[in-house]
Amino acid sequence: KTERNFMIRALLTFHASTCSRFVWRRRQRNYLYFYSGSGCWSYLGRQSRGQLVSLQKNGCLYTDTVQHEVLHALGFHHEQVRSDRDSYVSILYQNIKPGQTHNFMKRKTNNLGTPYDFDSVMHYGKYAFSKNREPTILAKRNPSLNFGTARTMSKNDIARVNKLYQC
Repeated sequence: KTERNFMIRALLTFHASTCSRFVWRRRQRNYLYFYSGSGCWSYLGRQSRGQLVSLQKNGCLYTDTVQHEVLHALGFHHEQVRSDRDSYVSILYQNIKPGQTHNFMKRKTNNLGTPYDFDSVMHYGKYAFSKNREPTILAKRNPSLNFGTARTMSKNDIARVNKLYQC
């Protein structure tokens, strides 16, 4: 019950700042199914017959993690894979753990006219998947910039949801 109440509070953060609304499922064809699976993950975008969102009981129940995974379910990629990312960050592949480079592959994204956002809840930290404690992502304008520490959705995250869902 404590976990369910936490999830409800985290989902209500979307109600407070976006036009996205979450309701108890009755007969909706498109829905999110939250469960305590292995790790924190969600498929990207709408899936047929419901969207699984894994939020492991021990380790994933934080507002920023819930927001991050729900944003994936709503159709959003990680910030550092944006189509325009090369203007803002350098990816240091030599520091990435073997088998994890797919997490940094640039994607063809619709950035909805919003700027690159180091404060996005969707941005990995600069040492994400590091094999040697060296950075895997560096900000081009300021290599000492720390990022990937957002505790809640940024203004750009909110703007993107509202633009994508036209509200």
